Amino acid sequence: MDVYKVKGGKRLSGTIKVNGAKNSAVALIPASILANSPVQIEGLPEISDVWTLKNILEEIGGEVSFEDGTMNIDPTNMVDIPLPNGNVKKLRASYYMMGAMLGRFKHAAIGLPGGCFLGPRPIDQHIKGFEALGAKVTNEHGAIYLRADELRGAKIYLDVVSVGATINIMLAAVLAKGQTVIENAAKEPEIIDVATLLTNMGAKIKGAGTNVIRIDGVEELHGTNHTIIPDRIEAGTFMIMAAAVGDGITIDNVIPFHMEALTAKLREMGVDVQEGEESIYIPKAEKLQAIDVKTLVYPGFATDLQQPFSVLMTQATGSSMITDTIYSARFKHIDELRRMNASGRVEGRAAIITGPTPLTSATVVASDLRAGAALIIAGLLADGETEIREIYHIERGYSAIVQKLQGLGADIRRETIDPVSSAKSDFGHSAN
Repeated sequence: MDVYKVKGGKRLSGTIKVNGAKNSAVALIPASILANSPVQIEGLPEISDVWTLKNILEEIGGEVSFEDGTMNIDPTNMVDIPLPNGNVKKLRASYYMMGAMLGRFKHAAIGLPGGCFLGPRPIDQHIKGFEALGAKVTNEHGAIYLRADELRGAKIYLDVVSVGATINIMLAAVLAKGQTVIENAAKEPEIIDVATLLTNMGAKIKGAGTNVIRIDGVEELHGTNHTIIPDRIEAGTFMIMAAAVGDGITIDNVIPFHMEALTAKLREMGVDVQEGEESIYIPKAEKLQAIDVKTLVYPGFATDLQQPFSVLMTQATGSSMITDTIYSARFKHIDELRRMNASGRVEGRAAIITGPTPLTSATVVASDLRAGAALIIAGLLADGETEIREIYHIERGYSAIVQKLQGLGADIRRETIDPVSSAKSDFGHSAN
């Protein structure tokens, strides 16, 4: 069993660099299927989700190399073989294979996606879009089958603002006949990133980043070179960490505009966030004030930062409340924080946290990707050595996290422990 061990109580300082955006990468890589010649994507994070997608592309006949953050993809000989199980079960974003393969081959068979469990995350809006474009969609033995004689543009109104559905419909529509209009579209920067790649491949897309996207179908798409945007969630995680345990930390390779909602809340707490052109500097935060936060779709406060931010709330004076309007089940980390002496409780879609509370070390479990990031920050704050388990969740989204934090002076290491003896440990007691 692989774990992280974190000795807390050390103040961190220096510069930490943000990788390319995970939530872009998992859509950009499937989008390459639509090209008729090689695609190169630069700046990709070296995380398990990216490696899994590389394997999936190779399964369907793609020639793929990935080194130093650059992926070269030759989709020329790809074929539409069914992908009911295996790698597609390892990550949620495997559903982008549906839109990409449907767009290129006019049919696809993809297993229901895996990834972190954050409560109900249906793909009904994806299916609604595919059907509007002319596909027949069936669920057969746990896999989604999509079949179309041809795809034709349509007007599609999303009942719920969905990043995944917006991108998936874009992927299916760029080679469809006629114009597709996506109304109530999501506005996230990752959608603009995918639209930029597709446009450079020859697609005709207008309105990405607004709530109405118009796509005029083209006959074919060609290869291109593309550099991914920085990961705003990784940047936000580091900003929160800097506010919690930093003595002056610069976060490099950031688009400050993407961080506005988090920046506003940090400043409301008393953190002096200083923005550069492509970096953010956070000096030592002397005193934090309790605030209330509500997650919203972009440009609101990101749900992916809710869990890390809740750790910062444990160090603020007073009672804070963080409400997640996106994922109702995204509070499993609160029980783990309570093992570390945090004062918090969950009430419906909200967590109420009282501070400031000194955290203590414990053995804790990362229930999902961002919960794992939250526990790392908690471990850096805690007195003693914290052991974090199920770290494969964390490594789905944070590349070289141990080395990056060590570069700031953190006492963190990755270890392999005996699962038999570790099963006997008491999760309710300190790991000291």
